[in-house]
Amino acid sequence: MTVQSLITPAPSAVPDDAPLYEERPWGAFWSLDRGAAHHVKRIRVKPKGRLSLQHHHHRAERWVVIEGTATVTVDDAVMKVKPGGVVMIPQGAVHRLENLTKSPVEIIEVQMGDYLGEDDIVRLDDAYNRPERETRA
Repeated sequence: MTVQSLITPAPSAVPDDAPLYEERPWGAFWSLDRGAAHHVKRIRVKPKGRLSLQHHHHRAERWVVIEGTATVTVDDAVMKVKPGGVVMIPQGAVHRLENLTKSPVEIIEVQMGDYLGEDDIVRLDDAYNRPERETRA
């Protein structure tokens, strides 16, 4: 018996049926890592794309810009964030990521919380007329 066979992975806060890659109207995301209380994604926002103005009941997020210049809204603050910049989004904070440039924007998003499903997105405003609540497939 090996040590590895004695280790049982912790259950993930990310639903088992959550996608590893998904295209959205604003771009796409890739799931990079999932754990008991975290989910790491790479998010690409195409030029002039923007995520919905949203909040979450179960998670906080940290965004690290790795390419391009992101326009980020967190509650009443709007800021331009360049590569290397980090944005902290507390659980429940209203936030949005936009790409107002002509080049792609990419971020690494670290979600932390007790539930990390896509159906924890509550949309307050959406340029693509999607429903207020994200639904699970």
